[in-house]
Amino acid sequence: MGSTNDEGIQRKSLSTRESQALSRLASESRQIITISDIADVLDISRKSAKDMAYALKEKGWLERIAHGKYLILPLAAGENAVYTEHEFVIASALVEPMYVGYWSALNHHGLTEQLSRTVYVVTTARAQEREIHGVTYRPVTVTEQKFFGYQPTAVGSNQVNISSVEKTLVDCADHPEFCGGISELAKAMQNAVDMRCSWDRVVEYLRRVGNGAATKRLVYLADQLAISLPEYEDLVENFTTGYPLLDPTREAKGTRDSEYQLRLNVAPESFLPDDFS
Repeated sequence: MGSTNDEGIQRKSLSTRESQALSRLASESRQIITISDIADVLDISRKSAKDMAYALKEKGWLERIAHGKYLILPLAAGENAVYTEHEFVIASALVEPMYVGYWSALNHHGLTEQLSRTVYVVTTARAQEREIHGVTYRPVTVTEQKFFGYQPTAVGSNQVNISSVEKTLVDCADHPEFCGGISELAKAMQNAVDMRCSWDRVVEYLRRVGNGAATKRLVYLADQLAISLPEYEDLVENFTTGYPLLDPTREAKGTRDSEYQLRLNVAPESFLPDDFS
């Protein structure tokens, strides 16, 4: 029964009980299982289930991703595709509470074509960055005040929290460094127009997040892209003091623009679509 997975590690053969447990759990389309799941499907004690999980991990059939939680590795060799669909499912098992956000949510909503090999996990908890099968899972810890604007979304047979289109735009304006920079945000805003994005909700979320730099960046980009934001005058009137960088992923240079109270360290033509610049 020993098969080789894509990393060339020879898997050890399974006992009948182990094989039974794995096939039953996998047949329920689960990628993530717990000790309790093993105990339930085989009707064994929690201690025996723990021992079995350890044995399956040692034999290369399970990978421990969090306390008491395991990822079932694909049963056939080279089934890398299993991970692409289920990276969000793995992310949801790593930390609680959580939602998938920033660049990963832009991808999910079709707001960018750029793929990131990092899955951004927004949480109020402290968590460590992890790498699982070549994919980096990057937790971004935010305050309770910023932890909203997501909904459970079906991914395969699982439900994963993912930020809405509107909250994703606000989060990316808050932290452009987690979405590939200001040009990705500009592209996402332009694509959001075609998705009937609620700009009223975007403005409401900006206020709730309460980051002056995020508001200035979104107002500036909306003007460049000819998107009319509701309550525009009110947003501009309440600009905070200081000149944050338009794009914090780039060098701190460029002119201080008093209209937007931003330091324009990227020229609009470098990030605007051809029909705008």
